[in-house]
Amino acid sequence: MSKILIVAEHLAGKLNAATARCVSCANAIRPESIDVLVLADAPDAMAAAAAKIEGVSKVLAVARVENAHPLAAVLAPQIAAIARNGYTHVLAPSTTFGKDVAPRVAALLGVGQVSDIMAVVDAHSFKRPIYAGNAIVDVETQNDAMVVGTVRTASWPAASESTNAAPIEALALDVELPTHSRFVALQQASSDRPDLQSAQRVVSGGRGVGSKENFAIIYSLADKLRAGVGASRAAVDAGYVPNDLQVGQTGKIIAPELYMAIGISGAIQHLTGIKDAGTIVAINKDADAPIFEIADYGLVGDLFKIVPELEAAV
Repeated sequence: MSKILIVAEHLAGKLNAATARCVSCANAIRPESIDVLVLADAPDAMAAAAAKIEGVSKVLAVARVENAHPLAAVLAPQIAAIARNGYTHVLAPSTTFGKDVAPRVAALLGVGQVSDIMAVVDAHSFKRPIYAGNAIVDVETQNDAMVVGTVRTASWPAASESTNAAPIEALALDVELPTHSRFVALQQASSDRPDLQSAQRVVSGGRGVGSKENFAIIYSLADKLRAGVGASRAAVDAGYVPNDLQVGQTGKIIAPELYMAIGISGAIQHLTGIKDAGTIVAINKDADAPIFEIADYGLVGDLFKIVPELEAAV
């Protein structure tokens, strides 16, 4: 039977929702147990949150001062040491955090890595997107080898909250940690709007918005809808918004319940980032824009007339 270890992602004392999505992926493998590993300097709050995720068997909490900041070089040796205690799978979200940590863990364990798991066939067979999401490939690992993988969180719903909390076990690891990497500083944008990757509604603007000043129309509608704000690569490259708002293959992969693409033509790299959205609404003056091929609702016209009308209706 499979025994799965999920590496929890957290920031500023809060557990990332991507962890609960990893649990849903792990459940699809039908394992004997699913354990969540929380590495931090003070893991209690995150461990308690992880223990409430439905399907979690146990939470392992490692408190070390070196874990105050998520440095992959520091976390990987600890994860590998724990994984050797009978685990068959090690999973992490396919986020910046997971993409940084998982390859190092796989290398330390002497196995390959399965990236962007979007579906589970069995314990050693998975599906993942390739060619910017234009094709789905089957990936198989050796039956006698440990599986280290990253989970395409946009393809999995978050596991629900359980009424019964799983037990939490504090671990003390005797693992020598490297010193060649050190934390210097963390720079991140702050906003009162919902986080782009976890928002249930997202309003995105593209090159058609025209300028940084005109992007105010996107922010205004998003605020009315209590939505996160996104952008196409073209809008980011043009300097309308910072790159942390970029949605697509080279930006953030998201799966909100509602996605509004305003002034976005629909390049394949952008469509890759929104293909798992529930309902897609497109507004563009070009009736032949590729975005309309995947949109559930499409409005052809001047966004500077349509968006204010929508906002007034809201």
